[in-house]
Amino acid sequence: MPSSSKGGIIALIGPNDSGKSILLMLIRRLLPRHKGTIHINNFDIDKTPHDLLVQKLSILRQNNPLSFHLIVYDLISFGRYLYSKGWYNKEDKQFIDSVIRYLGLQDLKDYFLDELSGGQRQRAFIAMIICQDTDYLLLDEPLNNLDIKHAVCMMKQLRRIADELKKTILVIMHDINFASSYSDMIVAMKNGKAAYCGTPKEIIQPKLLKDIYDVDIQVKTINDVPIALHYR
Repeated sequence: MPSSSKGGIIALIGPNDSGKSILLMLIRRLLPRHKGTIHINNFDIDKTPHDLLVQKLSILRQNNPLSFHLIVYDLISFGRYLYSKGWYNKEDKQFIDSVIRYLGLQDLKDYFLDELSGGQRQRAFIAMIICQDTDYLLLDEPLNNLDIKHAVCMMKQLRRIADELKKTILVIMHDINFASSYSDMIVAMKNGKAAYCGTPKEIIQPKLLKDIYDVDIQVKTINDVPIALHYR
């Protein structure tokens, strides 16, 4: 897995059923793996005890089982559970409050999740995994069902988290232009394998995208960012 000790965003792209979500679950050891190994920097996923693994890797799945009739503050607090086991001390509460301020959720912390917009709710879930304070964040389609405004806001927040908090974020994305605009590296999946890995300029190319998506895609450079034109 490509990674950076200084933080960054790695976008995972590819067509449906190419293995993106399965890869995230294998990395987080939520699915059994029958061959091969997974290493992140200097630690082996298989040989890492569970208690240590959850302090290194946090995951936000696309379909989260947590009830929407839950107060935002309580949701975010769940991120500290592995440290406090539910008995939050002064440091835990200060950490939770700092994350709430960092993501601008002060005015929403006493609301129920089902009272929030999709973008606000997604920010609350992101706050929860930031509270877990892991080096690596695994996000399965965090832009799903967000409109353009909230999708841009979410990507700006993730970029800020990577740059300021020095987190490495592996994020599944269907919008390859968001991947090109905000990520440091892109991994393109095909038929269950990582077919290509490189910078946005290396990956967002017509020939490569044709191989991945089986459709002709033009690429134009706008503000030094390769943008895919795939609507015609």
